[in-house]
Amino acid sequence: MSRGRVTALLAVALIAGLVAIELATSGGGSRTEGGRAAPALPTSVLVPPRVSLASLRGRPVVLNFWASWCGPCQKEATHLAILSHRLRGRAALVGVDWNDAVSGARRFIRRYGWTFPNLRDADGTVGNDYHLPGLPTSFVLDASGHIRAELRGPQDERSLSRALAMVG
Repeated sequence: MSRGRVTALLAVALIAGLVAIELATSGGGSRTEGGRAAPALPTSVLVPPRVSLASLRGRPVVLNFWASWCGPCQKEATHLAILSHRLRGRAALVGVDWNDAVSGARRFIRRYGWTFPNLRDADGTVGNDYHLPGLPTSFVLDASGHIRAELRGPQDERSLSRALAMVG
């Protein structure tokens, strides 16, 4: 292999490594400057109360899309339960079960002891409106209902709290 080709391959490997490090240390998140208005939430309720964007207005929101069949969602589930207790009204946590069987969703909620509001997006329409890139994904909304951050992949209390602090 020529020396120029080796140099080019090393440069590509270095750039790929830097991108991987950035994604790993940022929690897979992206910031949305200015933020687009969040689309409407599903109306089907798994864990009451039924919430809407209007009822959540005035405080930041973590909107977490998940499914019972999603392995990374299982990894994140305990962290969401802990976060829901730590928020104490300063912000809201709302789960959205996406494209899932209701029986699996209810088992998942019971298994992880979730008591925060959870809605059901049975046919995936709302997730599509949010341009859901995969599961789990959390959208952080500001107090006026605009998307300020998108966090891809499983999060923990610390990464979600940091994202909330940026909009809070």
